[in-house]
Amino acid sequence: MPNASSPLRHPAPARKALIIGALGQDGSYLTELLLGRGYAVVGTTHRDPASLARPYPGELRQLDLGRFDQVSALIEEQQPDEIYNLGALASSAHLFDEAIVSGDINGLAATRILEAILQFSPRSRFCQALSSEIFANSTTSPQNESTPVAPSNAYGAAKTYALHMLGAYRSHQKLFACGAILYNHESPRRPAHFVTRKVTLGAARIALGARETLQLGSADHRRDWGHARDHVRAMHLMLQHDVPEDFVVATGITHSVAELCEIAFGIVGLDFRQHVSFQPHIERRQELHELRGDPSKARQHLGWQAEVTFRELIREMVEFDLEQLRHDARLTRPNHRHEHPSHEAGSPAHEPSAPRLRR
Repeated sequence: MPNASSPLRHPAPARKALIIGALGQDGSYLTELLLGRGYAVVGTTHRDPASLARPYPGELRQLDLGRFDQVSALIEEQQPDEIYNLGALASSAHLFDEAIVSGDINGLAATRILEAILQFSPRSRFCQALSSEIFANSTTSPQNESTPVAPSNAYGAAKTYALHMLGAYRSHQKLFACGAILYNHESPRRPAHFVTRKVTLGAARIALGARETLQLGSADHRRDWGHARDHVRAMHLMLQHDVPEDFVVATGITHSVAELCEIAFGIVGLDFRQHVSFQPHIERRQELHELRGDPSKARQHLGWQAEVTFRELIREMVEFDLEQLRHDARLTRPNHRHEHPSHEAGSPAHEPSAPRLRR
């Protein structure tokens, strides 16, 4: 019992984070990270929250990133300590589709958020998810924060615009605004039309008896692949830093699609050369230099580095796909009463390859 002369101590209020685009791969990992650190988390989605099959672990709100009135009203109401914008229109095979919508959602939306912060919550710290696609036509490798931007598609151009607006609001309006230049980051939560999930899901299906050949593009195509869990950890660290800056978030190591296949099929005891057909002529583009990030600045200033190796990442994905396929097979196996099978929402069904507003 405190004595009469000692003031009562109330617990400090939890820090509040607003995650825009909370239901995608990155948003789900970031939500888990922040809830685990005691944050109050408010997430947003463009969908109707009531229509979702699975509950969101924080508070979930519907938000149209194309409407400044909705963006500003939410930020004014919530007054978050930290804001993360992960909302995007993207598909790895359709980076130039819907160029106008892409410019709006992937570029101009960042400005709507920045302006709303300036007007209604200037103390909020902001992290905008960017992309290595801003360097798609780069003439040097690896790329770092000083590498000249050189986008080659609508998605990369929109992200480049967002990068420049972050710098403008940072220098002229003194906002704490950071850009996370994210290189490829994967996980079992990655949609099935991305090449990593195509491969791990294909390897799992074939290992369980499917008679099929996996059709891919070039075997030599290389990417700097990391784990999404590591990448969102870097974004959180950016907003704990003393100074608002942009950071490249990457492993600094690239792997080819052939290496990806070798590891994934090797995990299930198969030789990928017997199950994969490479068709270089369908490759979506030719790159001047490989997209490989230099994470030195993040390591030096944030103490961040990727913790999950490429092999560990692919093993996690293959084992997840194996378990999900076995689970689905159990659900669809007729029982002795011949009841109609039910399917669990959120199983790894094939998602459409067309670009869509995600998260």
